[in-house]
Amino acid sequence: MRVIVRPLLLVLLFSSLVSFAACDGESGGSGSSSSGGGGGGGGGAVTGNTPTSSEVSLAQQVLALVNQERANVGVAPLTMNAACSQVAYDHSWDMDHRDFFSHTNPDGDSPFDRMANAGVTYSAAGENIAAGYSSPASVMAGWMNSAGHKANILNANFTEIGIGVREGSNGSYGIYWTQVFRRP
Repeated sequence: MRVIVRPLLLVLLFSSLVSFAACDGESGGSGSSSSGGGGGGGGGAVTGNTPTSSEVSLAQQVLALVNQERANVGVAPLTMNAACSQVAYDHSWDMDHRDFFSHTNPDGDSPFDRMANAGVTYSAAGENIAAGYSSPASVMAGWMNSAGHKANILNANFTEIGIGVREGSNGSYGIYWTQVFRRP
């Protein structure tokens, strides 16, 4: 199994903090954004996919691990946001379906474009992605061992999270993980 780590950070100049983080069975980039009300949407035409019960369970396990890490450093827990979870799942589904691994999909949509397209607004937002990790514990270990990913997970500015896990069949990595962080 292959694991990749690609940190990516983008800070927007108009008092906007943008976070991304990628991790594919490997770890990828991380980034975050703050703006007066930013937004973004689903991956192009790739929206509204439905996770399996197994994928939902994996996402819930990741949430518990995220909040455990936040508690370890005295940061308030994140609450699961359904709209952000849909954006996250759609991106994981898209990475599997179209066999790519990136914060930017083949249509050129960024995490913030996908949030906007889904009607998700924010004052701060970020994304972590990963692929190839076989369990919530292993993907969290990968993210926590990457400075950019860890920064998103422990960012006290974020209050909500959406988690999308795709146990795929088309992509090179087999399983794709996306975390979308948000502060309304």
